[in-house]
Amino acid sequence: MHKLNKKKLNKFIQKALHEDIMDGDHTSLACIPKDQISTARLLVKDDGVLAGIAIAKKIFKYLDPDAIIEIVHPDGSAVKYGDEAFYLTCNAQALLMGERLALNTMQRLSGVATLSRAFYEETKEYPVTILDTRKTTPLLRFIEKWAVEVGGCSNYRDGLYDRIMIKDNHVDAAGSITSAVARVRKYLKKKKKNLEMTIEVRNFEELEEVLGLGGHPRVMLDNFKISDMKKAVKLVNKRLEVEASGGIKLNNVKKVAATGVDFISVGALTHSAQSLDLSLKIIK
Repeated sequence: MHKLNKKKLNKFIQKALHEDIMDGDHTSLACIPKDQISTARLLVKDDGVLAGIAIAKKIFKYLDPDAIIEIVHPDGSAVKYGDEAFYLTCNAQALLMGERLALNTMQRLSGVATLSRAFYEETKEYPVTILDTRKTTPLLRFIEKWAVEVGGCSNYRDGLYDRIMIKDNHVDAAGSITSAVARVRKYLKKKKKNLEMTIEVRNFEELEEVLGLGGHPRVMLDNFKISDMKKAVKLVNKRLEVEASGGIKLNNVKKVAATGVDFISVGALTHSAQSLDLSLKIIK
C-alpha cells in the first residue's frame, strides 16, 4: 500500500481547518478554558472497516502538538457497532476544533474501505485484481484511493497523466481504434514517454481490431454481458491483459471474476461508498 503524500495531506488539513474555523471556534473559545485538557473516545456506530485514523492523528497533532492518541483499532481493522477506535487526550479547544474534520474524513474513508473490503472478499478466490477509477471526490483522490487500498483493493491510474486509456470518446473523435492507437504511439515516441496503455472496446468487432494491432496493451471490455466476457477472454487467449468495466456491482462482481478476466475496474468503490457512522465523545 502506498503511503499518504505528506505535502498533499498537510495542505488538505490546513485548508479544511480554515474552511471550518476561519477567525475562530467562538463557541469553544467562549465557554472552555484555553488550558483545559480533555480526553475523548472515538465510537464506532456501524459495522465496517476503519480508514483515516492516521489522518485524524495528524489533524489533532496539527492543532495541539502535545496531543496523545491511543489507537485501539488501527486503519484496516474490521470493527463493529460499539467498538472504540481510539482515545484522544489533548487541549479541549483543539479537540473541538478538529472534531468535525477528523470525523468527516474518517467516515468517508471508512466507507470507501468498507466497500473495498466487501469487493475483495467477494472475489478473493479468483486470480483477479479489483481496481478503482477516477470517479473520486475532486481534490480528495489521493486519500480516497489510499482508503481503497486499506480495504484490500488496488489503485489504477492516479490521473490522466500517468497512463494511456483510449476510451469510446477518444475512438469516436479519432475515427477508429486503429487511428487512435497510431496517433498515441506517434505521440509517445515524440514526447519520449513510456506509458502503459488500455484500450476500451464495446463489441467483438473492436476487440478483433485491437488484437490485430500488435503490441501488448490491456483491453477493457466495456459493458459486456457475462457470456460475452467469457468468449472474449477465450478469444484473447492471454495475448493481452483483459479488464472488465461498466455496471459492476457487489452482487455481480463474483460472476465477472469467474469469466477469467485479469482486472475488474469498479467506479462504485469511491462514487457509491456509504460513510461509516462514527462519533467523538469527551469522557466526563
